Amino acid sequence: MIRCHLARLMGEHKMRIADVVRETGLSRNTITLLYKETAQKVDLDTLERLCVLFDCEIHDLLQKVPASQNRTEKNK
Repeated sequence: MIRCHLARLMGEHKMRIADVVRETGLSRNTITLLYKETAQKVDLDTLERLCVLFDCEIHDLLQKVPASQNRTEKNK
């Protein structure tokens, strides 16, 4: 499973979804899906725009979670 840390980054920068949409030019739907961690796929351009906005690397935005940890979280 891939975790998206967009919500955390937005909180650290005190940004709302509307702010990210305005600053990146990405669609509200795209940002909302990433924010809620329900996106099924992500375009490389989207990742680049978010990394530029938050002055971060891809690994700050996305994290691969081991399958065993994913199962444990689902059982909570």
